[in-house]
Amino acid sequence: MSHTPQTLIPVDSDESSPDSPPPPPATQTPNPPSSTSTTPSTLLHLSFNQDSGCFAAATDQGFRIYNCDPFREIFRREFGPGGGIGLVHMLFRCNILAFVGGGGGGSDPRYPPNKVMIWDDHQSRCIGELSFRSEVKGVRLRRDRIVVVLGHKIFVYNFADLKVMHQIETITNPKGLCEVSHVSGTMVLVCPGLQKGQVRVEHYASKRTKFIMAHDSRIAAFALTQDGRLLATASSKGTLLRIFNTLDGTLLQEVRRGADRAEIYSLAFSSTAQWLAVSSDKGTVHVFNLKVDSGLLGHDRSHSTSESSPSSPTAGSSLSFIKGVLPKYFSSEWSVAKFHLQEGLQYVVAFGHQKNTIVILGMDGSFYRCQFDSATGGEMTQLEYYNFLKPEETF
Repeated sequence: MSHTPQTLIPVDSDESSPDSPPPPPATQTPNPPSSTSTTPSTLLHLSFNQDSGCFAAATDQGFRIYNCDPFREIFRREFGPGGGIGLVHMLFRCNILAFVGGGGGGSDPRYPPNKVMIWDDHQSRCIGELSFRSEVKGVRLRRDRIVVVLGHKIFVYNFADLKVMHQIETITNPKGLCEVSHVSGTMVLVCPGLQKGQVRVEHYASKRTKFIMAHDSRIAAFALTQDGRLLATASSKGTLLRIFNTLDGTLLQEVRRGADRAEIYSLAFSSTAQWLAVSSDKGTVHVFNLKVDSGLLGHDRSHSTSESSPSSPTAGSSLSFIKGVLPKYFSSEWSVAKFHLQEGLQYVVAFGHQKNTIVILGMDGSFYRCQFDSATGGEMTQLEYYNFLKPEETF
């Protein structure tokens, strides 16, 4: 099989142990922004790291790493013409990143689109690679695993020696949809199943596979909590979002983004799974209040006053008595808060480390940090805006 790695990664003992902290951050020896590049960079891919404290930006000339709060560029690597990176993913805040060239990697990519390159930024070089017969659509990293997503297949590798641990067949997966849990020791992987609208959940600790028929139409996006116990899904219609228990596949809650069809770009849980954020091509980011039993997650959410507050905005509750008369969407649970952006532009969202904050990244280089009121809801307050591709436009 051509997925056999060409080089082994010399991963240190800290990195290969799921319970140990990540290696020292690459910020200890940051490179100043390159001044040699005169042509503006084109953004090709954006991804948050596993705790959403940083994000990586892949461009047609290299990659950059940013801190979210406070917002600042940590470092960048400009490879120049022929340095296009199509996908970039961080491993927490350590020196290891995964690259894919081609695909989005511009007309002159640095690496072929069928290879995943493992980059050690302390050495400023690639220390391993994984080759495939077809284009790589997505990559996910854990401290102990590398997950590579192809158009119809997913490979799970052991990080320490790049040996294949598992192979999964999927339905056509052009977006490279796949998510993994990040809590040490208990790996849960979610990917499309073999049928339209179906999600496959792999519980590696118990060696159990669960199939969930989440939607009638194809899956457009999903998100997983850090511990892998909750799954949020959206279909290509983009109107309803569903939250499932991954252990038994039960539907726990259904919320409505809107009545019109929309393309969902990203979904994100807050760290306590109290909130769910969603971005779409309508130029709006919505935040929903989740009513999941806190005992299910093992989190203490009793300190949150908004969780059980009767004043929490649930637009459907007052209409429940005429549910049988009005169309279904009147009785749906609508978002608590929203933020309006440029319509048609692709945005990815995550929850900030400050309470009730959202971080929004746009494919035009925009960075927003917003805050929502958990009691009254409504329009979010913009706290910060930057354009990291055009620093002079920052305000």
